[in-house]
Amino acid sequence: MDYETLRFIWWVLIGVLLIGFAVTDGFDMGMASLLKVVGHNDEERRVMINSVAPHWDGNQVWLITAAGALFAAWPPVYAAAFNGFYLALMLTLFALFLRPLAFDYRSKLDSPVWRSRWDWMLTIGSAVPALLFGVAFGNLLQGVPFQFDDILRLDYQGGLLGLLNPFALLAGLLSLLMFVTHGAAWLQMKTEGELRARSAAIGTLTALVCAGLFLVAGVWLMFGVDGYQVTSVIDTQGHNATTAKLVEASAGGWMANYARFPALWLLPLLGLAGFLLCSLTMKAGRHVLAFVSSSLAMAMVIVTTGVTMFPFVMPSSLNPAHSLTMWDATASYMTLMIMFVVVCIFVPLVLAYTAWSYWVMRGRLNEQYIRDNDKALY
Repeated sequence: MDYETLRFIWWVLIGVLLIGFAVTDGFDMGMASLLKVVGHNDEERRVMINSVAPHWDGNQVWLITAAGALFAAWPPVYAAAFNGFYLALMLTLFALFLRPLAFDYRSKLDSPVWRSRWDWMLTIGSAVPALLFGVAFGNLLQGVPFQFDDILRLDYQGGLLGLLNPFALLAGLLSLLMFVTHGAAWLQMKTEGELRARSAAIGTLTALVCAGLFLVAGVWLMFGVDGYQVTSVIDTQGHNATTAKLVEASAGGWMANYARFPALWLLPLLGLAGFLLCSLTMKAGRHVLAFVSSSLAMAMVIVTTGVTMFPFVMPSSLNPAHSLTMWDATASYMTLMIMFVVVCIFVPLVLAYTAWSYWVMRGRLNEQYIRDNDKALY
């Protein structure tokens, strides 16, 4: 296997890891974001929390694995991301810290005030990361203000407030509502009665809003955001040379891949169709199809973003020639090959175990089950 093929494979694999995180951790973060909205009393909230109890900690492994793969496969991207997005990433990390604490401590005391505070911690710890993930991708699509000096030391010229621009906030809102929709689809599949009905009603609405936001983001990206294109590359005999290229930023530049390969338009169309189908199936009570449609929509949003930016991973708005692409920001051939072998061995095992655990824990929860197992559950 040659180096360029291996680089492309890892671009695909990191995308798969991000999709895995969105589809699995997305529903429990979406559930928690809805905790104070859908759950009208303590027992209903306990039903919601325990619907994800067997899975939430395992789901977060997808995020950890994606971060580890990013560090190992694309070290310059990892370094640039943690430099430029440091405060946002720390805010995300500290928000995520609240989740395990809230899951474990919420039901330790039979006190309405105690439980309500931990409910808010769980909501904040889920909604804030969901929002900031979208903000990060919104900024990537606009370019990040960094460049390298003569010895490739990174110079970042931005701040936290600069990340909160209108397009990034739109992407953040889309990300948050995708998670909320996915969480509502999960609750419709795992709960009963009024809780199920309220989840379906909210999910029906948020899925339509997601479709609208996705469409608005696409039009904005086409006409209001400068896209990046590599115009020439200096031959470096297969070695990484981050600054050995010429890059042009222009209005509508992100549409270049769609102009070359019109079939790629099917990807965003599938995303829109997934959101619309999710809304219709939730309203019709087809819970499994609603969850599958929500998963498809989230996956297509991520794939569309990756295909739109290809081959860029982190464009530079400060010096476009210093943008990081999948061809010049990877680890060595040996590193990528060792990681690839490990992935081929262990990922099928992880997927098999995950599928088995979901099958064993299938079924619905209700308030009576919570009363019968009061001391054994969250």
